[in-house]
Amino acid sequence: MATYIQVPEVDAPYPTHASAQFPEPRGDAITGDRYWSKDFAALEWEHMWKRVWHVGGRESQLEEAGDFITHNFMRQSVIMVRQKDGGIRAFHNVCRHRGNRLVTVEEGGVGEHFTCPYHGWKWNIDGALDWVQDEEDFPQGSPCGKLRMKEVPCETWGGFIFYSFDPNAVPLLEYLDPIPALLGNRDLASWKRVVWRTLRVNTNWKFASDNFNEAYHIPAVHPQFEGMIDDHYSTTVFEMYPTGHNRMIEKLQPSSRYQDAQQMKPLWAQVLKEWDLDPSDFEGRAQEGRLALQQARRKLGPERGYKHFEKLADDELTDQFHHTCFPNLTLTGTPEGLHVFRTEPDMEDPNWSTFDYWYLAPEVAGGADVPTLYGLRPWKEAEHQSGDFDAYSAEIPQGDFLIQDLDVAVTQQQGLHSLGHDDAYLARQENRVRRFHEVINDYIAGRR
Repeated sequence: MATYIQVPEVDAPYPTHASAQFPEPRGDAITGDRYWSKDFAALEWEHMWKRVWHVGGRESQLEEAGDFITHNFMRQSVIMVRQKDGGIRAFHNVCRHRGNRLVTVEEGGVGEHFTCPYHGWKWNIDGALDWVQDEEDFPQGSPCGKLRMKEVPCETWGGFIFYSFDPNAVPLLEYLDPIPALLGNRDLASWKRVVWRTLRVNTNWKFASDNFNEAYHIPAVHPQFEGMIDDHYSTTVFEMYPTGHNRMIEKLQPSSRYQDAQQMKPLWAQVLKEWDLDPSDFEGRAQEGRLALQQARRKLGPERGYKHFEKLADDELTDQFHHTCFPNLTLTGTPEGLHVFRTEPDMEDPNWSTFDYWYLAPEVAGGADVPTLYGLRPWKEAEHQSGDFDAYSAEIPQGDFLIQDLDVAVTQQQGLHSLGHDDAYLARQENRVRRFHEVINDYIAGRR
């Protein structure tokens, strides 16, 4: 029987929240033009993107006063800068003299001022205008002490820096609720971003949110995971929250979708061996290896350097916790780390978007390198890698799921222009996909 919602219990083997629900969708149509229409993209910008919270970067990028990062979204640019008191403030990246962009680099540091490259106006890192050329020549009076950089709301959670274009944005923790509580066993603020990739992809930004709101695609797109990820809806927990965010929990065990689910598969056997479990002990009952693996990681993890295992609930020691945060951020927690996925729209063409993949990892005692999709990486902040998806390649033994997902994204974007497509025909396990689109509609219609 499908576990479309796990009723939160005090003794649940994973973090729960009382607001979890699985409502039936209204049935709003998901038509192709939502993915390629410039008119629809304009509605998203005006009614949704200008109101939600955006991830601008990581706190670790701002070590000292004057350190800054920029985030460009559509035609907007925001500077986030560390203040002398240790706080972080965010401002529109523009000089209020004649509208020149103040900063053109992704990150850097200044002493006390951002200096406009056009006429040299000096803006303090706290937003004040401290100096202008020929101050006495302004008939309306000196702009110093009068003008300030326009500030935007800026808050942090889990080491992430968020900002919003909405001056009246709800507090960040209220907006994210209940995601911080669900990820509360992980000290994300101290984890390092050991992989940081950005790809430009010929698909609409909504593809990734659609994709990570269901596991229905896994057998066709990611067949290599059959032996160790249970993608079947009968064993998966699906939850939705009033704030528009969702969660899906997939068990780490051979997929229940297949008749041989209890037979040992090579990939699953490898995982068990790594934790001193004999795969032959579970032949004919392979899925029982999941609980044995939890016990082994609980016992052996700390002595192998995985001190963070002590804080994880039992199911967090094995399973994949996919949190899809409205509208464009997915945080997938595994025992080893956190996969971060983000898509953002192209400023000109809704058929294009940027796809970000970050991998955050906790420190492993002894200074061990961190296993990632791209091999072992040192536990330090990664350099930013970027490029076009057409030029992206990776050599991963189990197959790069990012390549598999983005290949489908490109062909789906082509198909969404077809006159033969009018609405998505969804299974119940895909209800979170339709709910995602209905929340977009709610923003556009002024219901949120």
